Amino acid sequence: MPDTEVKGIDDMLAYVGDFSRYQLILICLFSVINVLSAFHYFGQTFTSLVPEYLCNTTEYNQRNVIALECSIKLWENDTVYVEERCTTGWTYNNSNTHGYTSLTQELNWVCSDDWKPVLGQSVFFLGSVIGGIVLGVLADNVGRLHVLVIANMLAFCGNAATTLSSNATTFALSRFLAGCATDTNFVMMYIIVMEYLRPSMITFGLNICIGVFYSISCMSVPWVAVWVGNWKTLLIIVSGAHLIVLLFYLIVPESAQWLISKGRTEEAIVCFQRIARINGRTIKPKAIESLRQYSLENINCKHQQENFFGLLKTPNLRRKTIILIYKSMVLTLCYDAISKNINSTGMSPFIVFTISSATILPACLFILAVQDKVGRKALASGSLVVSGFLSVCAGIYLAFVENPEPGGLLVLAIIARLGINIAYNSGHQYAVELLPTVVRGQAVAVVHVVGFGATFFSTQILYLAEFWRPSPEIILGLLMISGAVACLFLPETLNQVLPVTLQDGEAFGEHEKTWQFALCGGGNSESTTILHRNANDH
Repeated sequence: MPDTEVKGIDDMLAYVGDFSRYQLILICLFSVINVLSAFHYFGQTFTSLVPEYLCNTTEYNQRNVIALECSIKLWENDTVYVEERCTTGWTYNNSNTHGYTSLTQELNWVCSDDWKPVLGQSVFFLGSVIGGIVLGVLADNVGRLHVLVIANMLAFCGNAATTLSSNATTFALSRFLAGCATDTNFVMMYIIVMEYLRPSMITFGLNICIGVFYSISCMSVPWVAVWVGNWKTLLIIVSGAHLIVLLFYLIVPESAQWLISKGRTEEAIVCFQRIARINGRTIKPKAIESLRQYSLENINCKHQQENFFGLLKTPNLRRKTIILIYKSMVLTLCYDAISKNINSTGMSPFIVFTISSATILPACLFILAVQDKVGRKALASGSLVVSGFLSVCAGIYLAFVENPEPGGLLVLAIIARLGINIAYNSGHQYAVELLPTVVRGQAVAVVHVVGFGATFFSTQILYLAEFWRPSPEIILGLLMISGAVACLFLPETLNQVLPVTLQDGEAFGEHEKTWQFALCGGGNSESTTILHRNANDH
């Protein structure tokens, strides 16, 4: 390409540098977001942690009383006793929690008050659903960068407010506020970094950050909690750390693709000029003029008013959107259920959480080694079908073994967690690449919000074990296999020109076959041709 010929955003990005100093800065900042997101999301797990406890019996004759969790047995003689409700408080066994004091323990939210921390968790989830929708729509109207900062400030306010909670009402309200930030505080930076990286380096850059920084952060959360000793100090640290995102305004650019899709070409040019300056390059006036011409020819003003519902108006886009939503539901539901199953192994929650979080790094390294060779479609479908098969096998094992060893259950759970981590993390990038730029913010939000909504059923699925022990593993396995089949109907995005407008999205992968993979020469080249032709017709 001549050094002044710019036929699109990708050409301009290559011109100013698509994997140089500026991209490394963005990757470092994305690593910061990974750390903040991990502590924000999983900090609540240890805030509401319930240690082992028994009714306090110090006011009674120890020889005549037996302490239970929510009551005491008072022996009147050797054969007769009365059971009374616990009214003297509780004693907590912190050996399994390594001396850490949770909000549940401090406020004695156990027994008749055990619904209070559960309410906070539920309201946090409600906040993530509402916040995801509102902030997603906002991202396509005011920009990715503004919403990234807003979401992290919501996380700051929500976690800070939680430290002031002394009753169920204030706790629920503060957790709702914190929940509003969830996922958006991560996804917006994910989108920005992805759009400014060389396509061949996207998988490497994003998965290294997630695999190293998110994994290490998740593994660190329980031990930071142990180090600080109590839930208030933990949340003060978590909330205060989010203030660093305010500095992102000085460094992080707005999405150039979004700016151009909104007709704000001059602002996009400013972003590219900043990147060029930091990367030690100079943009010639002719290249800038080429970008202006591209914007005029290819971006119609009507795209400024497009929204998520535009994805449902044409058959190809509608099919892909519905599949992405279903896949998100399967991934999020299975991820949540498998995580909860790990926590029910009877071992220390701190140790189990650390071990399960350690699977994130090998999952991301596997994605890094494989995804750009086999393609998004093959990895998404393959990882789900393998995870589903292993889960069904675990269910069959439980059906024929009456009392399986806890260690064996933990191994099965860890393997299942590894598989779902691969599917979840690879699926995230796949969805972002498939959705057109003009509605990407709100579309990604809707896909993730519906996925979060599906987690409502994870507890019910796990409860089915009360009736037949293997049922959760078998149901989750079949769900993952169904998700794998659904992925076969999505087009490959590896080495393709990604859609910007809804017209691009409708044409993308229109003629690709179900069993066509990048691994076997798939990834329909016709899709790229159609995108360029449609762009010239606008």
